[in-house]
Amino acid sequence: MSGGGPPFEITVTHEGLDALARALRAEADGKQLRKELAKGMRDALKPAAVQAKSGIMAMSSAGPGTAPGLRSAIARKIRPEVKLGGNWSGARVKAFKTRNIRNFPNAPKRTNRQSGWRHLTYGREPWVQQQGRTLWFDRAMEGDTNVYTQAVHEAMENMARRIAARAG
Repeated sequence: MSGGGPPFEITVTHEGLDALARALRAEADGKQLRKELAKGMRDALKPAAVQAKSGIMAMSSAGPGTAPGLRSAIARKIRPEVKLGGNWSGARVKAFKTRNIRNFPNAPKRTNRQSGWRHLTYGREPWVQQQGRTLWFDRAMEGDTNVYTQAVHEAMENMARRIAARAG
């Protein structure tokens, strides 16, 4: 979970995605085609990001550490991420770190944990343990992963057909 909160990953065959990325590089306007493929894959995951955002916004704000500012800051940092090539290829919904929000950059990860998080009371002793909404990120997309996987596959298939139509 480097760089932020808990990622929700769509497992697409890396061989297929890598082959598609190679084919895009071989095309004359491959850079534009890669952008269009990435946009199609991100668009396929936007409903999953909306579900995750509603998951954090449903967390109660009764305690001092869960005020609406924290929840909305976490929700703003949830977005689909697509990378083609390099060390990691794939598509996922990710909750990025919330920098400059109450010195709590790991808020997405900590509020998702079953064990909660510890913080000072109004910046002073004593330390208190606070519970968030347990697994708000993980449970938000539960049951719909096949829908999102299929949507990402369709975006890949559409681009593959487009490249094949040019070659043939």
